[in-house]
Amino acid sequence: MFLRLLFFVLLSIFSTTVSAAQKQMPIVTSIDWLKTHINDKNLVIIDVRKEQAYKKGHIQGAINMPVMKDFFTPKTLRLPKLTYLEELFSNAGIDSDAKIVVYDNGQFCWAARAVWVFKVLGHKNESLLRYGYGDYIKNNLPISQKTPKKIRTEFIARANNEMIATKLDVLIAIQNKALILDGRSEDMYMGKTSVAKRYGHIPTAKLFSGSNNYEVTDRGNKLKNFKELKNVYKVLPRNKHIIIYCQDGADAALDDLLMQKLGYKTSVYEGSWLEWANDEKLPIVNPSKKE
Repeated sequence: MFLRLLFFVLLSIFSTTVSAAQKQMPIVTSIDWLKTHINDKNLVIIDVRKEQAYKKGHIQGAINMPVMKDFFTPKTLRLPKLTYLEELFSNAGIDSDAKIVVYDNGQFCWAARAVWVFKVLGHKNESLLRYGYGDYIKNNLPISQKTPKKIRTEFIARANNEMIATKLDVLIAIQNKALILDGRSEDMYMGKTSVAKRYGHIPTAKLFSGSNNYEVTDRGNKLKNFKELKNVYKVLPRNKHIIIYCQDGADAALDDLLMQKLGYKTSVYEGSWLEWANDEKLPIVNPSKKE
């Protein structure tokens, strides 16, 4: 009798664990899934577009967290303080049990920045919406102009520093000829344009623009499926650690999230080009020779 009882207890624990694993959010969420689960109690939909765009129309139930205001520090564009983010997310009704779906205007890097920040803070259940805001979303999901009310919860950060690469990590990677990816546009990589004092790219870095991860369509931009993404990144080794940077950490976050799903070992240089190029002690390569 005791053994039978023990068996059922263990079976119950195992079933609960499996059930929890099955409920884990994928890194990319489909419109169909969101349509079915849009009224789930613990679902939090985040619109990271500017407030003006959000007020004109957004997915029903979505809260507005403008990416440049809430997921970056002003001017330096770095990760905000943990205390600020904990208070922000707590007031938004986000806790460890929340399932988070994030969308933006169709560049996906801004939504990816938000998802990446949640992951850095130790949250385990967040996802990118496959489509950016546009006609496809408007025709397939309920749209609203109302701002939903959220009940405050308690968001507790458990920082995962392994996701972040530092300036020193990049310098060591250059010295060791390790793999570094640049998630910016080709013009920026080639030194034709720059938002920093200097132009070009970090030595040894290879160009893998964040825009390669999605398709531009008239109905709204959409992320490529993982079969297509596998082909995008097929030239890169899965057995070596890869550091990714971009202009400000957004495109790098998009590359990072999708590459990890594909089995790559990656981290984001959070200071990115803004930090690197504005420090004249650090080496750069400038194909355009423009200073």
